[in-house]
Amino acid sequence: MAATKTEAAAKRTRTSDLKKALVDRRRELLHAVHGKIRDARHGSMKERGVLDQGGGSELDTESEIEFMLIQMKAETLNKIDQALHRLQQGTYGNCFECGDEIDHARLRALPFALRCKACEEARETAERERLMAQRRGFSTLFVDVLN
Repeated sequence: MAATKTEAAAKRTRTSDLKKALVDRRRELLHAVHGKIRDARHGSMKERGVLDQGGGSELDTESEIEFMLIQMKAETLNKIDQALHRLQQGTYGNCFECGDEIDHARLRALPFALRCKACEEARETAERERLMAQRRGFSTLFVDVLN
């Protein structure tokens, strides 16, 4: 019985620590995204003047990079929100593939992880093999078209 209470307390502490990490990371990302959007709006107003062709091209590239960074942060925010939802449901920290508990160190490093290390590695390997097979298929298709 004492081990069960100790295990339950340890699980509550673990969950509390991970929730705090998720909430803190979410706050940081929201602040960064809002700042980038504000900067982009402010920058676009200042840059409406006449630019030479090279300057406009450089600004377009910078704008695209800024947009991609905002998009990446927004995707991470979405993953964190999903993790917080799983936390409320009581399914947070369990691997989607095998159902085992995801290692605490992995969740500290990647608090929105969906899979344990072994299942994630297996998924990545399968994805790489699928892409390689797809590329081989495209290369033979390309050869067939040339002939």
